[in-house]
Amino acid sequence: MKLDAIATASRTTSHANHEPVGLVPSEVGYIPKDWGVRELSEISRRITDGDHLTPRRTNQGNYLLSARNVLDGRVDLSDVDYVDNDEYARMEKRCGAKPGDLLISCSGHGFGRIAVVPPGLECVLVRSAALVKVDHAKVDAQFVQYWLQGRNAQAQIANSASRAAQPNLFLHQIQRIHCAVPPTIGEQRAIAEALSDVDELIGALEKLIAKKRAIKFATMQQLLTGKTRLPGFSGEWETKRLGEGISLSSGHHVLAQFCNATGQGVPYLTGPADFPNGEIVLTKYTTRPGTMCEAGDILVTVKGSGAGTMIVADERYCISRQLMAITVRAWNSRLIFCSLQQNAAELHAASTGLIPGLSRSDILCQELPLPVDPEEQKQIANVLSDMDAEITALEQRRDKTKAIKQGMMQQLLTGKTRLVP
Repeated sequence: MKLDAIATASRTTSHANHEPVGLVPSEVGYIPKDWGVRELSEISRRITDGDHLTPRRTNQGNYLLSARNVLDGRVDLSDVDYVDNDEYARMEKRCGAKPGDLLISCSGHGFGRIAVVPPGLECVLVRSAALVKVDHAKVDAQFVQYWLQGRNAQAQIANSASRAAQPNLFLHQIQRIHCAVPPTIGEQRAIAEALSDVDELIGALEKLIAKKRAIKFATMQQLLTGKTRLPGFSGEWETKRLGEGISLSSGHHVLAQFCNATGQGVPYLTGPADFPNGEIVLTKYTTRPGTMCEAGDILVTVKGSGAGTMIVADERYCISRQLMAITVRAWNSRLIFCSLQQNAAELHAASTGLIPGLSRSDILCQELPLPVDPEEQKQIANVLSDMDAEITALEQRRDKTKAIKQGMMQQLLTGKTRLVP
């Protein structure tokens, strides 16, 4: 089923301020009259957790999975443990997972992640993961995975988890999770296939983004060192100390009584928490600004565990003492930003210490290879900016697709939209 067709099908009919048409109230909200609500134990042949002993691990052999291997919708074997045949045979009786079984991470801050064991994988588990052997005569495993990933089930899981420093989800809590179940396997599979189509598109976009990032990294390695020259350029490069062509402004602390979250005054950036994913997110403002940066300045985190993290300011901001602002005077500013990103390892190394931080000299003394010709600087910056724009567009498309999926889950997993009459 095509994504646009599925998204169109997500529209539902209801009367404003009235019960949704054709739906009835249940333990999990409104669902179709012919759907049922079952506890997870009622649609499973067995639910168990991993081995309660400490398995004897080996360097190779049979897969031994823990909560860290159970990601949202997939099993990750990039960091996996092993047990030998004897240990596997002992553990398999309790927690041997086969293709089509469900795995639940039930310990740590990533608890509540769900994945179906894929074809070709057999494994055993440690106690931080739980095994659900669904009854395939009653339910489709992929449908149950999506239900457990949905808002209602995740809320049940969050409410059930212990409130300890390391949250835990116990078997009796897993067994009592309520699931809304369509009456036929066919309808369950139709829902699972629709959501799986979107997951495949998201996965393809993730792979393409990773590929484009790798290409950009390789391009930076070549263009920012002069190993590869753009057509038409052949002049000399020079190694410049950053302080020769910039001015550096240190931020200052603004007292809490002069800060607000209601938009009064000017935007106030306090550190990398304000640009978590490479984009500035405004949360604070101040009516008593201190140090101001200008649009186009390079903001560098100079204190704390995020020391060395950088972003380009897109407008004027007041900056805290956790930040410094680089104003490039003599060279192409975008090129300098890319070169500093290239030197990120050196900045991070310079910031190590009991209290991580960068001094003014750590920044001013950075040495960067630069083309003498300003036009070459500009063209290199343009190439890298175009690559950034392409990656950003792909990320926006991925995020939009994820949002569409969330809307589809809300519609399909509650029966507000039916794919099978």
